[in-house]
Amino acid sequence: MSRIGKKSITIPAGVTVTINGDQCTVAGPLGTITKRVEPKLTYKIDGQALHIENNNTEAMYNAYHGLYRQIIFNMIEGVSKGFEKRLTINGVGFKVTQKGQDLVLNIGFSHPVEVKAVEGITLSCDKNEIIVKGIDKELVGQVALKIRDIKPVEPYHAYGIYYSNETVVRKEVKSGKK
Repeated sequence: MSRIGKKSITIPAGVTVTINGDQCTVAGPLGTITKRVEPKLTYKIDGQALHIENNNTEAMYNAYHGLYRQIIFNMIEGVSKGFEKRLTINGVGFKVTQKGQDLVLNIGFSHPVEVKAVEGITLSCDKNEIIVKGIDKELVGQVALKIRDIKPVEPYHAYGIYYSNETVVRKEVKSGKK
């Protein structure tokens, strides 16, 4: 039995959770998210708490128990608080500008790179920092990763795009002496 799956989820005020068959819909002050959940697990809403029970003996459902509990928890947190990832751009002459909903990156290529906004995600910039916000944790992470993959960080001078809380491992420069 999953230790994470056994924990109940507290539903904050202003958030509603509806589970119909294999669809879970969470609505809150920031928006609404609908995702598929495992129908063989039992979902019980008692007032302001959601309990997930696993009555199956297969090992696969023990993993699903914790997984779907965390997915629903992230949905509730997303519609009540939202999620955000910050990326830092480092390099000589590297800059980012906002063009409507989209971002334009000048990061050492022969052409500017345009990053299109995805539905449900807000992109913004501040000097050398990109801020990705949204209510879906999975989508925020995917968009931030796509932006990061445009120019991976280079290990000698730390030029490139990386997460603000990421530790960049720098390599020692070759000395040229034998």
